[in-house]
Order: sequence, then structure tokens, then C-alpha cells
Amino acid sequence: MKRHGSVIGLRPEKLEEYKRLHAAAWPEILAKIKGCHIRNYSIYLRRLPDGNHYLFSYFEYTGTDMAADSARMASDPKTQEWWALCKPCQEPLPDRAEGEWWADMEEVFHTD
Repeated sequence: MKRHGSVIGLRPEKLEEYKRLHAAAWPEILAKIKGCHIRNYSIYLRRLPDGNHYLFSYFEYTGTDMAADSARMASDPKTQEWWALCKPCQEPLPDRAEGEWWADMEEVFHTD
């Protein structure tokens, strides 16, 4: 199992829409997440002192080929439909790595 954290900005005019979407996440999306070996998935929201809103995502990957599972999720038509609603709400960080939407974070501490 590998833990993952990532961050992305949230457009202020889309704050309530994003919260509404995730308060009623589609069952097909939840099933796809689980089917792609992602567990304990959470998204947190915080307005930082710079005045901007940010989303922090945490999940645990329990599979053996994250690239293949990520590609399978990305090719799913229902997931594409869901992302088409969510992506306009998000504002990727300008310093994210090439190919990233959410910027990966480095884990610096963990305890069970």
C-alpha cells in the first residue's frame, strides 16, 4: 500500500458547486475508484492566508500498477463525464510537474 497526497487550487466562484458535487458523488465514480485499488480517499478544503482556496487530496493505493489503474480510470466514460464537471472548478498550481493536474506532495511523516 502506498499513501498519496496532492494539492490543487479551487476557483472561488466554484466553491459551492464543488462541494455540492462531492456531497453527492456518483455511485459509478465511487465504484471506479474502488475498482482501481484506491482506498481511504479524502479531499479537504482550506482557505490559506493568501486568500485562495486549496483542495488537499489523500488516498491509499493498494494495487500493483498505478499507471495502468490510472489509465483505466481516465479512459472510463463516466469518469470523463465527472471530471468534465469538476475540472472547471479547479485551478492547478503553476509549479506542478509536467503532466500533473493535482500537484503531488511529498510525505514527510506518518505514524499508525
